[in-house]
Amino acid sequence: MLYILTGDVQIGKTRWLQALVGDLEARGAVCDGVIAPGVWREDEAGGFDKLGINNELLPTHEVVHFARRDDLARAEGAFDANAQSAKAMLRWHISDEAIRKVNAHFDTLIEAAKEPQAADMPECTCVHADPAKRMLIVDELGRLELLRNEGLTSAMELLKRGPEERYECALLVARDMFDLPHLAEMRFAAAWGSSKRISPTDEARDEIVASVLSL
Repeated sequence: MLYILTGDVQIGKTRWLQALVGDLEARGAVCDGVIAPGVWREDEAGGFDKLGINNELLPTHEVVHFARRDDLARAEGAFDANAQSAKAMLRWHISDEAIRKVNAHFDTLIEAAKEPQAADMPECTCVHADPAKRMLIVDELGRLELLRNEGLTSAMELLKRGPEERYECALLVARDMFDLPHLAEMRFAAAWGSSKRISPTDEARDEIVASVLSL
């Protein structure tokens, strides 16, 4: 089953994912992939201003500094006009090096899916562990990926492979804009047998946890 977590911006999708991953890990399951928590700063009015986006690589939880708000990247001299995100005129400036690092993580997961016992290094233990009770998470696929075939291309490659005896469940995040959820369904649902759009609700979390733990 492929779950597509969708909805408007700032409705708590990533916080919901973090809670889901924590719940699954506490119950002995393994989550592979990436979640993308925001980098926030409290503003003078007592609210919060989103400055950037990190990528947390699963299952190791290594953090990659992934994106900076476009205006801040320009002010800080970090803006690269040749970057994929700049050419796509995204609100967030993503360095191509950060994209390469996250893609390399998904390349490792692809190799593990092909040969589960391929690695013997201690740091690869989680990646190459027994596939039982294992879930794939991709937060998120956006315009770079679904409209331009750029960005997290290795994540898309892994999703296109379907379960392959390693994952019975996968979840990707696609915001409800530019027809992204539909594009994700068209590209990946057949490989997983079916897909289901979900919102960040308690009911959806309980369904996924029950599904993964039943493997």
